Amino acid sequence: MTQPTGLGLSRPLTPAPGVPTPERRIVRTRHHARRLTWSALILIAVAGAVGFFYSNLPSPFEDWMLLTAAGVVVFLFVLLPFLVWWSHTYVITTRRVIERSGILRRRGRELTHVRGYAITERRGILQRMWRTGSLSLDDGVERPLVIRNIPHVALVHEVLVDQVEVNQILAHRDGQSLPPAPPLPGR
Repeated sequence: MTQPTGLGLSRPLTPAPGVPTPERRIVRTRHHARRLTWSALILIAVAGAVGFFYSNLPSPFEDWMLLTAAGVVVFLFVLLPFLVWWSHTYVITTRRVIERSGILRRRGRELTHVRGYAITERRGILQRMWRTGSLSLDDGVERPLVIRNIPHVALVHEVLVDQVEVNQILAHRDGQSLPPAPPLPGR
């Protein structure tokens, strides 16, 4: 396999046969942040309502009640959705695809490139407008790993295809038996 030459960005050098390749992170992504739009709008509305009604409430209500209600709304509709979004990540390395999720209890799932898998890309109208999409990685053995609503889906799709190809080439090359070394001259 020849090594690409060029200025700036190029593929890392291919290791010699039999030498273990280091695992490197290529992509780390999460769902597109547009799913937090409603949370941002709720936060703005709560801040405006608290600013308007603070020290201006009718007689049976007090300011601490307003602040408590605002805190509960912000916790339920702003902080929790943000933490759920933040805790769900997809990592693509040179060896595998890793999905991790969960706030209190972490769950993970992996799919190795060497086994190979079919990649299906789905993009709706809104996803095309935002340049996002969903990828389904199906190895035919386990249930498909679905990477939903990720930004730059076409680029991630390209990276996955490249990694599957490179890993299968390296696995095939390393699986071949090496020819015996030639004898040294004079012996």
